[in-house]
Amino acid sequence: MKYRPLADTGVFVSELCLGTMTFGGGGQFWAAIGGLDQSAATALVHRALDAGINFIDTANVYSAGESETMVGQALKGRRHEAVLATKVRGRMGPGPNQVGLSRLHIVESVEASLKRLGTDYIDLYQIHRFDPLTSLEDTLRALDDLVRAGKVRYVGCSNLEAWVLMKALGISRAEGLERFRCSQSYYSLVGRELERHTIPLLRDQGLGLLVWSPLAGGFLSGKFTRTGGDAAARRAKFDFPPVNKEKGFEVLDVLAAVAARHRASAAQVALAWLLAQDVVTSVIIGARKPEQLEDNLKAVDVALMPEDRKALDEVSNLAPEYPAWMEVLGSDRRPGERRY
Repeated sequence: MKYRPLADTGVFVSELCLGTMTFGGGGQFWAAIGGLDQSAATALVHRALDAGINFIDTANVYSAGESETMVGQALKGRRHEAVLATKVRGRMGPGPNQVGLSRLHIVESVEASLKRLGTDYIDLYQIHRFDPLTSLEDTLRALDDLVRAGKVRYVGCSNLEAWVLMKALGISRAEGLERFRCSQSYYSLVGRELERHTIPLLRDQGLGLLVWSPLAGGFLSGKFTRTGGDAAARRAKFDFPPVNKEKGFEVLDVLAAVAARHRASAAQVALAWLLAQDVVTSVIIGARKPEQLEDNLKAVDVALMPEDRKALDEVSNLAPEYPAWMEVLGSDRRPGERRY
């Protein structure tokens, strides 16, 4: 296992992060995604730690708090081995203020998460999505207060549009508030939209990138073909995130060919492609079965050749959109003039 710096925090996290959305299963929705009990969850956490993973991600909404509770139980006696991340934003009860990114909801949520996780501090506290009803200033000041109080070490965001993220960074800089150090975002061989605006922003501002759903909800696992797929797989019950299936199966054809050359699984190659992107800090892997975790762990040993990356890049590449396609037009610079 290799370790990468989380932006400029000086903290190093494993290039694979254990995601825990499969822990617990209260309600039909979460049962379809995971449904793991405490014994199975603890086994996955301990195997991940033993394999060198020091980064664990959860959220208060996963199974309505059950995932956090199970993570806390699994980390008993080993909390010091983990950089622990969770999130706030989603609805946690029927009340009108039990959702969003208000100071009220953030403060209530962090206290509840700390209790469920059985810890005195959260290493990385992330806003799960944008809240259009709450001013960014209020949200950022509340998060800053949590850092100053020692309940949270660092803050991050997830699923923000680039303009919202840049606005938040500007507010933090102007007001002297704790700033987001990373973005947790969807990114995969069949979902590269992040490259249009957010990845250039992350590079420019020096933020980390944590990748969720690197296998596109199992689409890139090798379980699906043009003629069908595994009926027991999560995507068969929960078709998310959205995938352009026509283009997706073209990606799968190339993915299978590269995997065969490396004697690796399709999932391992899909993860290896992400790990080869210099902007990526850590890739979040989730599992319902021990063998899925074991397969994913081997991705760190897959060394893609330049021709492999070229083939995968070309088949999965985004079509240029305005104003990006203006860049392919003839330049108005003089011959030999430096391009800025």
